[in-house]
Amino acid sequence: MSRKPTKGYFVRGQFVAIGSELDLELKRELKGSVDMSKTDLKKYSDRLQELGESLLTLRADLMKRLDLSEKLVDAVAEAKRITNFEGRRRQMQFIGKLMRGLPEDTIAAVEAALDEQNKGSAKGTLSLHQAEQWRDQLIADDDALTRWLQLDTEADVQQLRALIRQARKDAQATQTQEQPGEAVRHGKAYREIFQLVKAVLTRQNADDANDDTSEEEQP
Repeated sequence: MSRKPTKGYFVRGQFVAIGSELDLELKRELKGSVDMSKTDLKKYSDRLQELGESLLTLRADLMKRLDLSEKLVDAVAEAKRITNFEGRRRQMQFIGKLMRGLPEDTIAAVEAALDEQNKGSAKGTLSLHQAEQWRDQLIADDDALTRWLQLDTEADVQQLRALIRQARKDAQATQTQEQPGEAVRHGKAYREIFQLVKAVLTRQNADDANDDTSEEEQP
């Protein structure tokens, strides 16, 4: 009489019989109950692996806030130094293993830090787009200068008018000289207007963020 095949699954090339000590240990390691399905285990493991990989891109100031073990911090630093594909892959697996040993509140803190970083990147991109729009409007429309001066009450009006006039002259000269298919070349005044506008918008966004923080801290 043939024996009934043992039910199980493979982890890193090793067969794990369902109900075995190794099976129970893996499930405890992944913070699941003994009734957790293989699909759920895989999803949970993949989630922590991705979080571990994201730590490589986390800003240093946000990283310091996290209550991570020295072993995990060192492992992340080492992964950044590794250029060999296979060596990096093995290091990322090691980081994933360390991530599975973290308590849930630390995992939540990692996710929050990554979310904060992503929101900051989105705000930075938005500020750049706003600066580009203001630059183009200032060069194209005289009324835009009036609107801008309402926003930037400390602006050097003389300097800004001179830059706008020069940017318009540069644009006219470029239009007469450019060849079909050539990339548009902008002059120094065009770039200086952008830098001026971006600096003002960045400062105002920072002031707004500080105001929001102060309101949150009030009892």
